[in-house]
Amino acid sequence: MLRQIMIVSALNFRSLRARLWQSLVIVVGMACVIGVLLSMLSMTEGLHSAYRNTGDPRDIFVISAGALWDGAGSLPRDKVRIIMDTPGIAKAPDGSAVADPGLFVNMPTRLGKSGARAWINLRGMGPKGVMLRPEFHVVAGRMFEPGTHELIVGIHARDQFQGAALGDKVILPDGAWPIVGVYATGDLRDGELLGDTATLMLSVRHKVYNSVLLRLASPDGFSVFQRALKTNPALNVDVMPLHEWNEKLIADFAQLMRIIVYGVGILLAIGALFGCFNTMYSAVAARRGEIATLRALGYGGFPVAVSVILEAAALSLAGALIGAAFAWSRYDGVIDGFGADIFKMTVSPTMIGIGLLWAVAVALLGGLLPSIQAARRPVSDVLRAT
Repeated sequence: MLRQIMIVSALNFRSLRARLWQSLVIVVGMACVIGVLLSMLSMTEGLHSAYRNTGDPRDIFVISAGALWDGAGSLPRDKVRIIMDTPGIAKAPDGSAVADPGLFVNMPTRLGKSGARAWINLRGMGPKGVMLRPEFHVVAGRMFEPGTHELIVGIHARDQFQGAALGDKVILPDGAWPIVGVYATGDLRDGELLGDTATLMLSVRHKVYNSVLLRLASPDGFSVFQRALKTNPALNVDVMPLHEWNEKLIADFAQLMRIIVYGVGILLAIGALFGCFNTMYSAVAARRGEIATLRALGYGGFPVAVSVILEAAALSLAGALIGAAFAWSRYDGVIDGFGADIFKMTVSPTMIGIGLLWAVAVALLGGLLPSIQAARRPVSDVLRAT
């Protein structure tokens, strides 16, 4: 059986040159389907990955109960002191808690290339901010001085937005704040502006913090720490690991985008499916004499059917690889933005594998009926037709 399948399949592939243009319908169609699918997924997966990969496993995020995003939190100074005095937080060399009360503001700006309106995140960083972000480092210029009207810009924000380069000035309610440095963290923070929290709060007229980022002395102490805050009658806060907060922020949007992307992919795949139907039916019709001869020589219908499906799969995989190569070369690692978030688009090996499986599924569906027709047609009918 295997020998017959190999022989019939080899004859199929040898005859492809005679059916080159018909075969290219499958290749080009599948290249378009997988290229578009992976290109659209690259943004969704890149954004999701940027949110997931931000922060240390010991980092805990505290925000007012029910807040849906960083800027929606409201924690008065007395509440923040209670949070920072709770046992279980790691201590700095000076004995103070490794915690950073945060400020988060969206500012209107314009994209550098198109000039279109956009938003950039302005985030406050306190004395413990760098300790909580060991991946943080200044790549150009210098760090802002606490208590001064100075900002530093993330390396991606510098490249994406107008007026965000080293030496430029950002207009805030109390005047112009110069950008004195460029920093990198390797995550979502690379698309933001940073300044001294206390000074920024005075500038933007904020009397309360939005949230508190802190680091536990031990990851095992989260349950005890969370219970201490949740049961404190003076507090009404949500407490979770930073990676869970980031996942919560992006989960619904990522799910919606995947539904849209795969919906578009299914519509494109249906078009490719009909192309595969027509091509494989034409291939079976063009090879009816060859199929009749093989059947007359004792080859079974099953090897003939399998050979048709293998041809469809090979052509689909060839197209899928072309589409995946295009998406990878065009989008993998490209810096893009969505809203105020700046991130690297991603075309991962897993995504390419999904694209190849998608192509195989279309090939199986598209080659199934033509293969059944080739296998079931009586030898006498085929011979009579030839």
